[in-house]
Amino acid sequence: MNLSEVRRAVRSGEWTRPTAGLAPGYLQANLVILPKRMAYDFLLFCVRNPKPCPLLEVTDPGCPVPKKTAPGADLRLDLPRYRVYRNGEWVEEVTDIEAYWREDAVSFLLGCSFTFESLLIEGGIPVRHIEENKNVPMYRTHLPCKPAGMFAGPLVVSMRPLKSKDLIRAVEITSRHPRVHGAPVQVGDPEAIGITDLDRPDYGDAVTVHPGEIPAFWACGVTPQAVAVASRPEWMITHSPGHMFITERRR
Repeated sequence: MNLSEVRRAVRSGEWTRPTAGLAPGYLQANLVILPKRMAYDFLLFCVRNPKPCPLLEVTDPGCPVPKKTAPGADLRLDLPRYRVYRNGEWVEEVTDIEAYWREDAVSFLLGCSFTFESLLIEGGIPVRHIEENKNVPMYRTHLPCKPAGMFAGPLVVSMRPLKSKDLIRAVEITSRHPRVHGAPVQVGDPEAIGITDLDRPDYGDAVTVHPGEIPAFWACGVTPQAVAVASRPEWMITHSPGHMFITERRR
């Protein structure tokens, strides 16, 4: 599907699955929505943690339209799935958030690694979760983010297994795209960042890691959801992991 077809399918509820592989060439984004009074603290958190939270846009309070990255879109309707958090607890997953919208809501769009996956594929590097029609596996690490105001918590990473011959090329490709997490933060040693079992991701689906393949880990925009659990904001809405907002900007 092209971008307009994806937008129609998502808004109508026809597409409620992960967005990996959709609309190649366009920036995909993670979403965080908070009350205005918490927005400065979270903005500062993003500035201090640019690997997991690379800012693409911050909206005006109460405005659901991302005027910079997708002026024809509506953040209340144009993601396949959303998660609603209250006091740090995930309480509901929904396909639109019109009923939850607030006049003081400030939306943050953060770059997503799904954006660079088409570049890996174009470079002859397989992307396993796309091959297996699964959501990307994501893991909480024991690495702390730099705190800001009320927000603190662990780094979350996404994982893609790579053949050793593809590793350097994958690092080269992704390092050119800091707006969507850039180069990996860890390669080859999950336990070094607190991951003990690749078959049990904290978010998404486990994928096959073939003998001889090397797990590579990228900073992930699900980090704010782990931070929400740790920091317990009274109200927060995010994308459901893997279910991204697709902007109208080219990568």
